[in-house]
Amino acid sequence: MPQMHLPLFPDGVEHITSELACERKDGQVTYFNGHMPVFVHAEQDIQTFRMITAQFCINGNAKQADIARAFGVTLISVKRAVKLYREKGVSGFYEEPNRRGAVVLTEEEVKEAQERLDAGLEISEVAEQLGVKRNTLAKAIGAGRLHKPTKKKSATQR
Repeated sequence: MPQMHLPLFPDGVEHITSELACERKDGQVTYFNGHMPVFVHAEQDIQTFRMITAQFCINGNAKQADIARAFGVTLISVKRAVKLYREKGVSGFYEEPNRRGAVVLTEEEVKEAQERLDAGLEISEVAEQLGVKRNTLAKAIGAGRLHKPTKKKSATQR
């Protein structure tokens, strides 16, 4: 008759579940299933931490709540990691994040827009002529790259 083995862990480990534990030692984090180490990564390697904990959730070794509780991270961050793992796999954790595209208004376009604003055109007219969104010009004015000329007061307003 086969004998059941109790999950025995090395001293000084933090339990994640009854079968899974981790140990931080010498700048490394080691995950154990019983006495057997199953994964190791650097303590400062957040991407790998997110990847392996998501993998534990997907493989059924731990619940998302177990990971959040054991490591003191938010449940939503664990859920996001699990979603990323399901959608892109391991490589999704090591991709470069999406960056904003190039600036919409070039220096030439800024000069041209300023000339047209100085000539008395409205923002919406200048945007239409340059083929950009009105909001783009409004943001440039707000950021100080463009300025809307002040209207001169007539003799009756003085």
